[in-house]
Amino acid sequence: MQFTTLGKTGLEVSRICIGCMSFGDVKSGDRVWALNADQSRPIVKKALDAGINFFDTANVYSKGTSEEITGKLLWSMVKREGIVLATKVHGRMREGANGGGQSRKEIMFEIDESLRRLGTDYVDLYQIHRFDHNTPIEETLEALHDVVKAGKARYVGASSMFAFEFMKMLMTQKMNGWTRFVSMQNHVNLLHREEEREMLPLCQSEGIGVIPWSPLARGRLARPWATETLRSENDPFGGVLYKAGEDASQAIVGAVGELAEKYGVPMARIALAWLLHKSEITAPIVGATKPEQLEDAIAAVDLSLSHDDIAALEAPYIPLNPVGF
Repeated sequence: MQFTTLGKTGLEVSRICIGCMSFGDVKSGDRVWALNADQSRPIVKKALDAGINFFDTANVYSKGTSEEITGKLLWSMVKREGIVLATKVHGRMREGANGGGQSRKEIMFEIDESLRRLGTDYVDLYQIHRFDHNTPIEETLEALHDVVKAGKARYVGASSMFAFEFMKMLMTQKMNGWTRFVSMQNHVNLLHREEEREMLPLCQSEGIGVIPWSPLARGRLARPWATETLRSENDPFGGVLYKAGEDASQAIVGAVGELAEKYGVPMARIALAWLLHKSEITAPIVGATKPEQLEDAIAAVDLSLSHDDIAALEAPYIPLNPVGF
């Protein structure tokens, strides 16, 4: 496994990050394809055996049970100091007032809840899970700074938003001497490249690590067009993300398939290799429901694509409205 630093920090992370959204209790009701602890164990073990040290979850995934399973499995297999553990805050966790968002009250409550579920005293990376339009950014950013100063998080990061919003937050942190964001978790893959226009150049200029979610477009880049899975049939958000530009998307998936045949590798390996070739990218967040799916992610780190290969993959793309915010 290759390693790199997260942005301008000295924090060393594997070039592949394991997304733990697929771990959870199906009884939570929001992810019928979630894997329980026993089903998730082989995936975590395979990732650790491959040298992956970076794991990402969120408080809202399967109503907290993703965090519970992630922590339970990790600490049964590896020492805490060997893992870079990330989680997120924003989504609604409770009914009624103050049940979600990024107010000071919610951040201070949810960090403790996440630590309890994860079974640890701190997270390495605490991220805001989208931009909160209902809370002043000063309130959010000072609360995150205090979380770090309390020793409950080592670094803070952000997730999908407009580039101007991210820049406002970075400058507000700088002006107040507050802990600065070190990472951006955003939506980048062959089917959705709008972040190349502003966000990726901004992150590169400011020394921000980029850890994109959905690098395989919810699996669409890992299989022939129109092939359905249990997840795709029960993933309404995925339908929203990739509803536009279907003709171009189909052509892109076809190009991935052609290159996969050329190299004699699975399609997922090609799509991830394309992303890993981008200089702005630190580590794609790869979710898996089967241990063998990790093999493509691990192998993609060492797969070299030519300039002609990259051009063939990118040629069918058409401009889209940004989605996933």
